[in-house]
Amino acid sequence: MAEKQPPAPTPAHGSDTDQGQDQGQGQDERLRDEQGHLVLRSPEQFKALGHPLRHRMVNALRQRPATLRQLAQALEMSKGTIGYHVRVLREAGLVRLTETRQVRGGTEQYFALVAPAFKLHQDAEVGPEFLINAALGEMLPRQPGQASHTMLRHLWLTDTEAHALEARLREMATEPYPTDLAQGRPYGLLVSLFRADVPNLPPDDAP
Repeated sequence: MAEKQPPAPTPAHGSDTDQGQDQGQGQDERLRDEQGHLVLRSPEQFKALGHPLRHRMVNALRQRPATLRQLAQALEMSKGTIGYHVRVLREAGLVRLTETRQVRGGTEQYFALVAPAFKLHQDAEVGPEFLINAALGEMLPRQPGQASHTMLRHLWLTDTEAHALEARLREMATEPYPTDLAQGRPYGLLVSLFRADVPNLPPDDAP
């Protein structure tokens, strides 16, 4: 069956409170890299993303903008709870009100991420542990028949080799330990494939 096409979106007109909540986004526009990714640096951003429910909400919104009702359905939480956490993400400059649509009985607000992806600022107080904890939070127990593989080993690399690590990941993961450990410095390499706990949004059935 063909999917219903939603009506043309109406530009969002937030209240004074809404505008105040989204004011920080303009300030964060300068904290973007050349690909348009939002560069995370402020404690408010990391505190907002550090909550497991808000982390799952961000993963859901990576799929497309969504309403509070759709997020509540996807995360199996009450609409009031979702509304509170969306407000925290908005105040941190991570989520914005993107549009409103007319539905039966009123209007629905659609929320979206302010950028297609986030990355850590090099001077951020948090480090790789933030990303590792995020990955651990997404990890689901392995089920029979599912692909899952995690390994930890060490590589001795010069600074030049370390900067080229991303391009050489697959090759370096199978290299033997060097015979002369005095060359370079040890770097940890964690490669993991796991079933991710990312909620799926319901179909956008707005009339």
